[in-house]
Amino acid sequence: LFVSTGFSVASLFVVTVYIWLQMTKIFFHLTSPAKYSTAILLYLSRKYNTPDHWYPSDIQKRAQVDEYLSWHHANIRANAPKTMWIKVLIPLFTGQPLPSEKLQEVMDGLSTSLKQFEERFLQDKAFIIGSEISLADLVAIVELMQPVGVGCDIFEDRPRLMEWRRRVEDAVGKELFFQAHEMILSIKELSNIQIDPRLKEQLAPVLLKMLK
Repeated sequence: LFVSTGFSVASLFVVTVYIWLQMTKIFFHLTSPAKYSTAILLYLSRKYNTPDHWYPSDIQKRAQVDEYLSWHHANIRANAPKTMWIKVLIPLFTGQPLPSEKLQEVMDGLSTSLKQFEERFLQDKAFIIGSEISLADLVAIVELMQPVGVGCDIFEDRPRLMEWRRRVEDAVGKELFFQAHEMILSIKELSNIQIDPRLKEQLAPVLLKMLK
């Protein structure tokens, strides 16, 4: 879904791939058979034998990464991006804000997912699968920065989650972390742009449907 700034919802998923490629120094090629961020990450980790901590050769640790990635789509990804649609994109294309109850509904769902994330995956570990960062952490953090970008600080009052975020930032490198998330963290600036009325008419129903 492109607007005049060149921003797209899909491009948020590319942030994950961008961070990882910068850290592993892999040259991404457009002929990759994978089309989505998680699949691209797994494909490239196998093809280029990246540092083992990203997608471990140990079968049990690899299963932990796979388990998180499988859970992620129906939980964190199902809720976190909707905060951005509700607070920025849908008002931008419809010209009016959504009822506060809709945001609360999404935040309640996200809160449930975060509780499960902490208790089931993070527990008392430094990272999702242990003492080192993995693809699971990278996929998770990019999704969870989206609510932050629209003013929903999901890390506040969640000290365990906040400490995990800080460890991920340190592992990635703060400069790269914030460079990669610059678009997400400035997403509210889209509220000030002018949208072609014809584009509004086309995309407003699509965005509203995404919340159902």
